[in-house]
Amino acid sequence: MRIIPISLPTPFYIGPVNVYLIAEDPLTIIDTGPKTKEAADALRSGLRAAGFLISDLRRIVLTHAHEDHCGLARSLRDEAKNAEVFVHEWETGHRHSRLEYAEHRELLARAGVPEDEIETMRRMYEGVRVYADSFADHEYSPLWDEAELEFDSGSLRILHTPGHTPGSCSFMREADRTVIAGDCVLKRITPNPVLSPDPIDSSKRFPSLAEYLVSLARLRAFAPTLVYGGHGDPVHDYEELFNRYFRNIRERQAQVIGIVTKDGATAWDVSRAMFPEANDVHRFLAVSEAVAHLDLAHSEGKVDLELSGAREVYKKISAD
Repeated sequence: MRIIPISLPTPFYIGPVNVYLIAEDPLTIIDTGPKTKEAADALRSGLRAAGFLISDLRRIVLTHAHEDHCGLARSLRDEAKNAEVFVHEWETGHRHSRLEYAEHRELLARAGVPEDEIETMRRMYEGVRVYADSFADHEYSPLWDEAELEFDSGSLRILHTPGHTPGSCSFMREADRTVIAGDCVLKRITPNPVLSPDPIDSSKRFPSLAEYLVSLARLRAFAPTLVYGGHGDPVHDYEELFNRYFRNIRERQAQVIGIVTKDGATAWDVSRAMFPEANDVHRFLAVSEAVAHLDLAHSEGKVDLELSGAREVYKKISAD
């Protein structure tokens, strides 16, 4: 099975995004890059270098629905004419702006984010959403955990690996234990567990960090030999990265718990203490990380949680 990485430019701080051409029948692209002329031109060049055109694509598969990964999906589908789009049903970013949902605003308010900051985040996201077109529910096919994407030369096993987003998926070639992991596995940085409503009950918060730890352990059980990530270089030593991720997560967990006092702190308070210089989209990502760690700490009995009106306040557990 020929897996051809293609690097595409993005307008985001994360830098270039990796998409993966599966140069087998049916011709498949995993992720698409953002909806920009620069990304589209780079993708065309990458396909030409491999001997293909966009019109040759038959499947467009999304690891998750962030703009840098799904932005060109609709235009590629339209140009290819016969291409089918696949994404996990727990993903929603390809359908609507994440910060426009009433439940997202509610989650931010519960995290203690001031109303003016929520409005700033919404306006900021208006500038981001232009890098992706949305899909109606009938315009994509769902990815199912443990199902397979079949090719003439073999198959890729679909692995639901939630954490970065609720519907994040990875794809494994079992013959040599090669994994295409999107933003679940990145060589240089630990992926952000993005604040999301629970896909089963939108009144609740998705336990992103707890689910992410399970996803990392699940991938570890397959002993992958090569992991292609959504950004940066491939990972050849997953065991080393797994241990580094867990160490970094536990160190950040200790930092978060140390910020919480007996008087209490919201996730917004914790995020500002951890990342005082964060601005723009980084404030939303900082809140996401604070919430994720506080949720995990509370589930493990390391902090208390009380409601103060509509806000969630975390407090240091009394020694007596």
